[in-house]
Amino acid sequence: MLIWFLPVFLVFLLIGLPVFFGLLAAPGLLLWLNGQEKDITLLYRNVYNGMDSFPLMAIPFFMLAGELMNKGGITMRLVEFSQALMGHLRGGLAHVNILSSMLFAGLSGSAVADTSALGSMLIPAMEKQGYTRRFAAAITAASSVIGPIIPPSGIMIIYAYVMGESVAALFLAGIVPGIMVGIGLMLMVKVMANKYDLPKAQRIVNPGQTMAPVEYWFSFVVLRANLAALFTVIADLVINLTGFASLSTTTSFILFAVFLAVSHVLLWKLRSAVSEDFRVVCKKAVAPLQTPIIILGGILLGVFTPTEAAAVAVAYALVIGFFVLHSIKVSEIPGVLNRAGITSAVVLLLVGAAMAFKTVVSLSHAPEIMAEFVLTLSENPLILLFLINLLLFVVGMFLDAGPAIIILGPILGPIFVNLGVDPIHFAIIMSVNLTIGLATPPMGLVLFVAASVSRERVETIAKAILPFLAVEIAVIFLITYIPALSMTIPRLTGFAN
Repeated sequence: MLIWFLPVFLVFLLIGLPVFFGLLAAPGLLLWLNGQEKDITLLYRNVYNGMDSFPLMAIPFFMLAGELMNKGGITMRLVEFSQALMGHLRGGLAHVNILSSMLFAGLSGSAVADTSALGSMLIPAMEKQGYTRRFAAAITAASSVIGPIIPPSGIMIIYAYVMGESVAALFLAGIVPGIMVGIGLMLMVKVMANKYDLPKAQRIVNPGQTMAPVEYWFSFVVLRANLAALFTVIADLVINLTGFASLSTTTSFILFAVFLAVSHVLLWKLRSAVSEDFRVVCKKAVAPLQTPIIILGGILLGVFTPTEAAAVAVAYALVIGFFVLHSIKVSEIPGVLNRAGITSAVVLLLVGAAMAFKTVVSLSHAPEIMAEFVLTLSENPLILLFLINLLLFVVGMFLDAGPAIIILGPILGPIFVNLGVDPIHFAIIMSVNLTIGLATPPMGLVLFVAASVSRERVETIAKAILPFLAVEIAVIFLITYIPALSMTIPRLTGFAN
């Protein structure tokens, strides 16, 4: 009888019961009807146990870092930087919207935060430029799903927690798929811009900007250090690929010093090729764009765990906001903590309820039943991956990505690993698919956020978003059938076999 937990849960969702209560009520009701009242206590105890995890502490820290960055005016800096790069193209603000989402993804890792922060700024701006409100809301919702794909990613932390995978490997595997989604959306905008004569935008919106000396020297030093580190890493990878031993610590430092001088010369030469306003806008984006570099760099070098990386991101956001940009006041901190706390509570409550729901999944022997059923359809992994993508896409229409991963991950993951699919590869397929479900009608969460921000009906946004969803679905199948797209970076860095 317990196998009916999923249909009962879907019925509760359809009648409008919140997901959190549906995840607890459906298994609780079936346990009671099955005469297993003692297991009901275990079910609700697991709500707390599901949240009581050190790896999951990364989620509220990342939420807080995103809120601090947003309050500190970081969003505006990223938008201006994106506009300086993309504004001259036809459909310029639509391209800016997508690029801003890709950059913002490295700060928050949340599609909802992306939609809210960027939508409130870019949707009115696009409307003034002559775009329809529904198109502006649709491109904002479609591009916001990049947030949980490009690291740091809350749903990948949840997947790693549930399935015992490496967070660093999942973060690295999400980089290329996230960039592919962004480039695919830009190509669709280009096609639509030529067809519908979408307007261009200004590259520099606020000319004559200045920088404080502290921020100027911070960007001066950090930019050159980043380039030198990048050149050093590339040199080390090339040496490894050619079969030689890795660079020693001393050699790496010498190379870094040489590349530091080379980076300074290159940037000095570049000054004459761009305007003063362009340089200032780019320099203002250096401080916020350090956040993903610190997070990924620290994890990859083994300096700190993902949870510690999230805490470091919060500390960095505070230092930047208070001492470099001077854009955050002490009086604003309680409001920031309140918003981050509410957002984190929603996510962690869903995680706790989903972990309790998972208890009934194990009691009902659903994984074994599902495995037998899937293997009766076909033993060809390629066909099964196609069918599972369809299933995940439908699930993503109705259920948030976090609970869906907790419920379906332990069922589907072992099936495909046994069929020879790399566990990291399957994790990315599942995560990207369910993330795109956030922008899919009828229940996509970011559609409702975009509707709230734009004051446009969900139905009209859902129609306008269809061309962009087609692009994102194409990306899903590309990363499904070409594993190298997501697995190359983890393999090169030694985080995957």
